Amino acid sequence: MTLNKPRFLDPRSDLVFKKIFGQHPELIKSFLNNILPLPEGRLIESVVYLTPEQTPRIPSMKNTIVDVKCTDQQGRIFIVEMQMSWSRNFLKRFLFGTSKAYVQQLDSGKLYSDLCPVYGLAIVNQEFEESTPDWFHHYRLTNTKDLDKTLEGIELVFLELPKFNPKTFEHKKVGVLWLRFLRETKDLNDIPEEFRGSPEVIKAIELAEESAYTPDELEAYDEYLDAIRVEGTIRADSFEDGKEKGREEGREEGREEGEKIGAEKEKKNMARKILSKGMSIQEVSELTGLSENEIKSL
Repeated sequence: MTLNKPRFLDPRSDLVFKKIFGQHPELIKSFLNNILPLPEGRLIESVVYLTPEQTPRIPSMKNTIVDVKCTDQQGRIFIVEMQMSWSRNFLKRFLFGTSKAYVQQLDSGKLYSDLCPVYGLAIVNQEFEESTPDWFHHYRLTNTKDLDKTLEGIELVFLELPKFNPKTFEHKKVGVLWLRFLRETKDLNDIPEEFRGSPEVIKAIELAEESAYTPDELEAYDEYLDAIRVEGTIRADSFEDGKEKGREEGREEGREEGEKIGAEKEKKNMARKILSKGMSIQEVSELTGLSENEIKSL
C-alpha cells in the first residue's frame, strides 16, 4: 500500500503566508534576518505583531500581509510592513503605504524622537523592472554626494521573485532557502534534502501542507486562486484590447501620413506645371503654398 504524497499550498497566497509568518514569531524573525539588508550587529532579537489599530488599514494597500515591530541586538526598534501586491503603479503605492506606516506612529502629544524607522518589504511575484536582471532592490534616503550619509526613517526593499537566482544571492544560505520556499513549495512532492538543515524552513513547509488547513480555509484558498486567474485573464484581455486599439490608431496615423505625403507631392507636380507656363517663383509660391526654396529645388 502506498501513502498519498502530501499536497502543499502556495505560501505566496495571503491565507498561507499569514498562517506561517503571521502566527509564528520565530519564523518571521528568521525570514526577516535573512532577507532584509540589516547592518552588522543589528539582527532582530524579537518581534511583536502589530494590531490593525496600530497600523491603520489603507484601502489602496489592502494586500499588506504582516506588520511587525522588531527589536534588534542593540535594543533599537523598527517596524516592518510586508506585502505581496503588484499593480502598474506598484512603486508609488508601496512608497505611499510605507510612508503612512511611518507617519501614523505619531499620535497626538508624542515627540518626533519617538518615531521608529520603517522597512517596507514587498515580495513581488511578477517581473516589472525590465531594465535590469537584478531582483533584489533596496531604496533609502541617501546624500547624492556622499553615499555614506543617509537619513534614517524609511527604507524600501522589494524582491522580484521570478528573477530570483540562488547563485546570485549575496545573503546567508538560509535566505536562499526562504526564497526557494516561497517559489517552490506549491510544486513539491517531497521536502528537498537541503531544506532539512533549517528547522524554521521545515516548520514553514509543514504549515503549508494541505492537512494543516480547515475545510473553510481550503475553500478560501481556492477562491484566492480563482481570483488570481480571473485577474490574470482580465489583464491579458486588456492588453490585447490595448494592442488592437494601438493597431487601429497606427493605421489611422498611417492613412493621415499618406494623405499628407500625397498632398505635398500633388503641390509639387502642380508647381512644375505652372513654372513651365512661365510664371515667377513668387507667383507659384502664392498659388501652391510651397516655399520659394522648395520651388527652386524642383
